[in-house]
Amino acid sequence: MLVRRAFIPEGLRPAACASWPYTVPCVAELAHNGLEFTAPVTMLVGENGSGKSTLVEAIAEAFKLDAHGGRAGRKYGNDRPRTPLGEVLQLETTPDGARMRSGPRTKRKGFFLRAETAFGLMNTVSGMKGYWEADTSEMSHGEGFLTVFAEMFQGGGLYLMDEPEAALSFTSCLQLVALMHDLGHSGAQVICATHSPLLAATPGADIIEIGDHGTRRAKWDDLDLTAQWRRFLAEPAFYLRHVTS
Repeated sequence: MLVRRAFIPEGLRPAACASWPYTVPCVAELAHNGLEFTAPVTMLVGENGSGKSTLVEAIAEAFKLDAHGGRAGRKYGNDRPRTPLGEVLQLETTPDGARMRSGPRTKRKGFFLRAETAFGLMNTVSGMKGYWEADTSEMSHGEGFLTVFAEMFQGGGLYLMDEPEAALSFTSCLQLVALMHDLGHSGAQVICATHSPLLAATPGADIIEIGDHGTRRAKWDDLDLTAQWRRFLAEPAFYLRHVTS
C-alpha cells in the first residue's frame, strides 16, 4: 500500500461545515476524523451526490495525479483550478508512498480514470509517448477503457477510478475485478468509486458505504446497493410499475 489515511490538518479545517463541500456528510466527517485505508483495494459506494467523486478527485490531487484524469507526473491539458477539498487534503503515506510522491515526477506511478473525462483523454493521448499505441478513437468506449487498464494499470502505483463501469459490459467488469485483485497483490493500491455491485464484490476489497450517515465500512452482503439490485433482479415489475405508470 501507498496511502494509509486522508486527512485535513487541524489548522486548515473549516470552523463550521457551512459551505460546499463540507455540507456533504462524508466530507464533513473526513474533515474532523480523516479517512483510513486498510486494504490495497478500497471500494467507495453510495448514491449520486453522496460525495464519492469529490473524495476520489481530492485524493488524486493530494497524491499529485492529474485531477482531470490521466497518469502520474503528466498533464494532458488540465487547466482546472484545484478543488476546495483538494487544496487542503493531505495524505499519510507508507514509506513506499512517500518515496514515490516526493521523488522525481517521472518516477511517480499511478493513474486516475474519470468516466466523465476519459473519452477526451483517450483521444488526446493515444499514440503519445508513455501512453498506448492503439487508436482508441476507433474502438468502442468499453474497448477503450480496457486498453487504458491493460496499458496504464501496471505495477506498484496508486490507481484511482471514478465510476469505471460507465462504459463496461458485465464481462468487462469481471475483467476489471480480476485486474484490481491482481494489483492489490502486487504492491499497488486501488481506490474506486462505483455504483456497480459487481465491482464492489472484488475479493479482499475494503468497502466503504457513503451516504447521509457519512462513511461506514460494510460487507458486500449488507450494502444497500446489493440489496436493491437483488430485489430488482428478482422482481423488476415491483420497481418499474412506480416509474412507468
